[in-house]
Amino acid sequence: MLLFVVGLLILVIGYFTYGKFVERILAPDDRPTPAKKNYDGVDYLELPHWKNMLIQLLNIAGIGPVIGVILGIKFGVIAFLIIPIGNIIGGSVHDFIAGMMSVRNNGANLPALIKMTTGKTFYCIFSVFMIFLLLLVVAVFINIPARLIDGFWPSTALFWTAVAAIFLYYIAATLFPVDKIIGSLYPVFGGLLLLGTFAIFGALMWKSVSMPELLTETAGFKAGMFTPENDNPILPMLFVTIACGILSGFHATQSPIIARTMAHEKQARSSFYGMMVVEGVIAMVWAAAGLAIYNLFPQMMADNPTNVLSEITKYFLGSWVGAVTVISVIILAITSGDTAMRSLRLSLAEMFHIDQKHILNRVLLCLPLIAAVALLLLWSNQSSKTFNQLWNYFAWGNQVLSACTLTGATVWLVSQKKPGWVPMVPGLFMTFIVCTYILWISPARGNGAVGFGMELHHAYLLAAFFAMLTGVWAYNRGVAMTGKFDDQK
Repeated sequence: MLLFVVGLLILVIGYFTYGKFVERILAPDDRPTPAKKNYDGVDYLELPHWKNMLIQLLNIAGIGPVIGVILGIKFGVIAFLIIPIGNIIGGSVHDFIAGMMSVRNNGANLPALIKMTTGKTFYCIFSVFMIFLLLLVVAVFINIPARLIDGFWPSTALFWTAVAAIFLYYIAATLFPVDKIIGSLYPVFGGLLLLGTFAIFGALMWKSVSMPELLTETAGFKAGMFTPENDNPILPMLFVTIACGILSGFHATQSPIIARTMAHEKQARSSFYGMMVVEGVIAMVWAAAGLAIYNLFPQMMADNPTNVLSEITKYFLGSWVGAVTVISVIILAITSGDTAMRSLRLSLAEMFHIDQKHILNRVLLCLPLIAAVALLLLWSNQSSKTFNQLWNYFAWGNQVLSACTLTGATVWLVSQKKPGWVPMVPGLFMTFIVCTYILWISPARGNGAVGFGMELHHAYLLAAFFAMLTGVWAYNRGVAMTGKFDDQK
């Protein structure tokens, strides 16, 4: 219980202290925002600040801060400290700087920001990687909510009907102006999300008064928890398992959507840094709920996380309120999948200089995306093995994206003679994590189909060396580009 409460305090205090420190570095001011300069009525337009915050929260808070932490809490209560500390100095910094980079560059999407900071060669590789990752995101965030919907009525085969309905919604949300569907539905969705999270938090705290052992590592929990002995070392596995809540590269693909709808730069800290902190709170609540269920029913340590989610809601809230909470989790996934597909359209339009004001251009650009996602859905649902591979590729690729974004952010700040260490520190750490992961995993360990299968200590050494090289390169490139991104109005 103590670590859980301390973790929540770190998130709240961190927003008002470290978040303010980062804001002083970025120095938002009164210059015209992309919404004012580039208004087109489709992607560039002003939305109320409260709507922007809810849209950003729902964009970034996919299934990760629920399913990811239900898995991640198996590493133990240390997660209650790793989540908030990583969030404050890593994830929130990542989202804030990526968002401000976009705001200061006419709402540019992530590939354009990477090209600007790291060069054309890396941009080409990165763009292909990001497009593939976002296709995986769309497929994952159709799959999981469809499975949850199917679970409501296990006697009927609703899965593919749910897949079709969610996919059609994604297409509509991608094609229509941002204020028509996303701007209209997200306030309602946001209310359901917060209601479900607060309901779980309240029920969990009430139950913990009489059963304080719920938020500790009981003997039953320790018997099934993740350890290096069962091929789950904290470094790198915890930081791949839990992305949303600590640090997620996917968020940088979503920030330009809000960068194009903000009325004022000074809304950036609450929209980007603040909403990542809120996601951290959501992650902490669901991690605590997962720990409690594992302590109550240790046999569920080996169960599918979606089944654990259902048990959490049923046990703590009962069938009716629990159903509302599961619906809020479904919404979490759907409201990241729709904007992931929108981000794909925006990024491709930017790469190929295709005007998006006319609906026909948007439709033509979406057709190949629809075909690619459909193929991924068919492949990933052939068996549980193919779905797990899809999730593994998504999880690792997501953190590669975060390492690349933070490297670009380091170049951007160093070139302006600002404290580049702020993004560099989490960037070096995530580079170390993704390198360790791909060097260490192997099919034999069941961690994925791609990897080199090195001994863990060898993987640590090589990954640390590569991370340091990346940091030196980013700093030197920033110095070489001094003055290129001078922050002039």
